[in-house]
Amino acid sequence: MGKDYYKTLGIPKGSNEDEIKKAYRRMALRFHPDKNTDANAEDKFKEIAEAYEVLSDPKKRVIYDQLGEEGLKAGGSSGQSGVPGSSYHYTFHGDPHATFASFFGGSNPFDMFFGSHRNHQNRQNRSNGFHSKVHNDHNDLDMETDLDEDDPFSSFTHFGFPGGVNGFPGHGGGRRKGVHSERLGGSKRQQDPPVVHELKVSLEEIFHGCTKRMKITRRRLNPDGRSSRTEDKILNIIIKKGWKEGTKITFPKEGDETPENIPADIAFVLKDKGHAHFRRDGSNIIYTCSISLKEALCGCTVNIPTLDNRAIPLPCHDVIKPGTVKRLRGEGLPLPKSPTQRGDLIVEFTVRFPDRIPPQSREIIRQHLPQS
Repeated sequence: MGKDYYKTLGIPKGSNEDEIKKAYRRMALRFHPDKNTDANAEDKFKEIAEAYEVLSDPKKRVIYDQLGEEGLKAGGSSGQSGVPGSSYHYTFHGDPHATFASFFGGSNPFDMFFGSHRNHQNRQNRSNGFHSKVHNDHNDLDMETDLDEDDPFSSFTHFGFPGGVNGFPGHGGGRRKGVHSERLGGSKRQQDPPVVHELKVSLEEIFHGCTKRMKITRRRLNPDGRSSRTEDKILNIIIKKGWKEGTKITFPKEGDETPENIPADIAFVLKDKGHAHFRRDGSNIIYTCSISLKEALCGCTVNIPTLDNRAIPLPCHDVIKPGTVKRLRGEGLPLPKSPTQRGDLIVEFTVRFPDRIPPQSREIIRQHLPQS
């Protein structure tokens, strides 16, 4: 005797597509191993997935209704009661979690209750690299229409979240602070947290301004409003002159899209690259100039490089002590709010002392240097 897929989902044979989906939603949530600790929950979860895979596919369902499970998996003959093609053979792929993920938009709604720390870590991992991989954690639950005595999520309505969380009804009419939400088809959708990436830029790019092109990969809904596709998009990030480290550039709603979520914003935060000659201090840049002890004592002129590939002669007539600082006005980075004006180029001096001094020179120095 073959499997009774209708009985597995708890529905009559003549059920329509919506009734099949609702039955799978209810049964899958009830027997999901993250929720149900019974020893046979995993096997039941797998049977439910297989039943849904067959009954939700019109071609498989026609063959199953005519020939049962054995005929579906062995292949029906083309002349049997209008059953299509003898070459068709069905085998369940064996991964009920893949079916569950596909149905609920690729995420696990139980993370909210059974793995908040794991969920946070997963979001952090998905934020690495320049790919948008934020998925809604509580998709396609439609709890307002599906709640009944057999619904394993019924008890979660008493957690007391104000206004509900990601589509779950709760007590009170508010919503979580800082989370954008909207209503679609009578159910509240909330926006996934922003996906933040570090964007390294050179001082030359900050000096001149530039445009960075970043490729992201994200999911977008198909016209049917249920299934999704993966697509690439190029984001043009305009870096303006003088922008400071930590500046954030946000692209609204460029994250993954599912029927139940508002796509996350994608944000890039500027981070200065290390430089061979300079380090940054706001709109000023600092250059460390190393001179010899002779130059420090007797005077010299040093050539100071700039970000626009010039060299500025800097005369030093006074004694240069270690730590001496000189300032070249207007040779730094553009001011972010007034790019026609610039910060300063600050020159910090270090003095190279000799490893040894010949005795004759030491005596001359001793005679001519003032006592202090």
